[in-house]
Amino acid sequence: MALPICVTIILISSFFVISNDGVEAFHSIYPDLQSISVPSVTKLHRTAYHFQPRRNWINDPNGPMYYNGVYHLFYQYNPKGAVWGNIIWGHAVSKDLINWKELEPALYPSNPFDKYGCWSGSATVLPGKGPVILYTGVIDNRSSEVQLYAVPENKSDPFLRKWVKPKTFNPIIKAEGAINASAFRDPTTAWWSRDGHWRILIGGGRKNRGMAFTYRSKDFLKWIRVKHPIHSVASTGTWECPDFYPVSLKGKNGLDLSTVGKSVKHVLKNSLDKTRYEYYTIGTYLRNCDKYIPDNTSEDGWGGLRYDYGNFYASKSFFDPSKNRRVLWAWANESDSKEDDVKKGWAGIQSIPRTVWLDSHGRQLVQWPVEELNSLREKEVKLSNRKLKKGEYVKVTGITAAQADVEITFSFSSLEKAEAFDSRWVTAENVCEEKGSRNEGGVGPFGLLTLASEKMEEFTPVFFRVFKAPKKHIILMCSDARSSSLKRELYKPSFAGFVDIDLSHNKKLSLRSLIDHSVVESFGVGGKTNILSRVYPTLAIKKKAHLFVFNNGTEHITVENMKAWSMKSARRN
Repeated sequence: MALPICVTIILISSFFVISNDGVEAFHSIYPDLQSISVPSVTKLHRTAYHFQPRRNWINDPNGPMYYNGVYHLFYQYNPKGAVWGNIIWGHAVSKDLINWKELEPALYPSNPFDKYGCWSGSATVLPGKGPVILYTGVIDNRSSEVQLYAVPENKSDPFLRKWVKPKTFNPIIKAEGAINASAFRDPTTAWWSRDGHWRILIGGGRKNRGMAFTYRSKDFLKWIRVKHPIHSVASTGTWECPDFYPVSLKGKNGLDLSTVGKSVKHVLKNSLDKTRYEYYTIGTYLRNCDKYIPDNTSEDGWGGLRYDYGNFYASKSFFDPSKNRRVLWAWANESDSKEDDVKKGWAGIQSIPRTVWLDSHGRQLVQWPVEELNSLREKEVKLSNRKLKKGEYVKVTGITAAQADVEITFSFSSLEKAEAFDSRWVTAENVCEEKGSRNEGGVGPFGLLTLASEKMEEFTPVFFRVFKAPKKHIILMCSDARSSSLKRELYKPSFAGFVDIDLSHNKKLSLRSLIDHSVVESFGVGGKTNILSRVYPTLAIKKKAHLFVFNNGTEHITVENMKAWSMKSARRN
């Protein structure tokens, strides 16, 4: 369960609500902003093809799954307002991961074991028995957390509308011994082991050390904690929303969680409550001793690999057996104020679902929007073999620039003009903040200016910039929100990441950006480095938004190929 970061400071106190079963459910955040009547939901900045409910607050994706031909997306939801609180499990279904039908909530506080909140969890489809939800329940006002299970009331219902929480065994897992009960949450999807046990992970922490606990069970009801965490790292704070899954060493196909063997690596992802970033490692799962050993190809900590270097948190993946792929979702929070969210009547979206697989070098994951998204493409425009000199901007016309999908490949003939990389730069964000898109460079900056106003008072640049280091070239990818809006009371960060690619033999860089009113979700070099930004232009809205291709480097850049599409709105209900 990911708790929100507040842009503004608001008085916090207590309030109560009554659940359907008559049990009082307690929450204690943003009481002055709960249940404020909003006559209608504001459509300005509302997304057209990213998932979000009709109104109110949304955060973590919970237990996405594919069952009997239907995709299910569960999510943390506040039915009473556009700020965090009153958390229940929203539920939507789809045939294609893009067009969604919202259903009634799947879970809401209804028993003493979850009366203070139904927090994040996962779904597991048990062979021959059907789906089971495992989730975190909050039992008191000290945020003591337990793990619970729920099953469909009617498995023959194709949409699994109603879920029940058997009282006989719930809660199925409690914090014991030295485990901190207020940092003990978000059970993963379970995997089956050859020793006859199901296993899950639960996120936690102890004395600023993040960790994931392993539990095992033969019947999915009685769970035993393995003596040691599957993995832990000092100085990372509480781990939440852990995800653990196998990836194939070859090809793009996904794997069922129970897959093991020599041709398989494992991924462990943790969401860091302390920093609000996620990171993952690739490594080896020692199933006989329930330990995970990361490879030494990336940092195991704050500076490690990320799925996304932007507004992307509490991610959750699932195996889609219908297409043999692993699909990844995440929550993208708003970057405006809570008061703004209340006025507009909604807050939070889900990222576009992404297919994820292991890069051919085995050092990182690669992601790409699910192929079903292409069904929303409408009018197409193209640009090819267009040279861009220093300071040149080319306007892309003929599409709806506020609701678009753009794929573009850039090339250049030489790296000689690449700027020297300053060793004092610690992170990619440091480089992006200092250099930006307007400052002249050598090889770059070049890329897209998205959601731009006619006279460039507002724009969100997504770009590359190449630097020269002693032994290699360093490629920066940046999505810089500082110029995205004339409105001041916004969080406008310079999101950035480095791209792991060798340009010595192939001097090309590709970019795909999904533009959706208040979202710019970008995939660099085929999905090696990805950045999702939330932006709120005041001028560059709807038909007044524009798209440009640009180069501010002294090295001439060629647009080898660009395709851009207007995007239809996804269907909702």
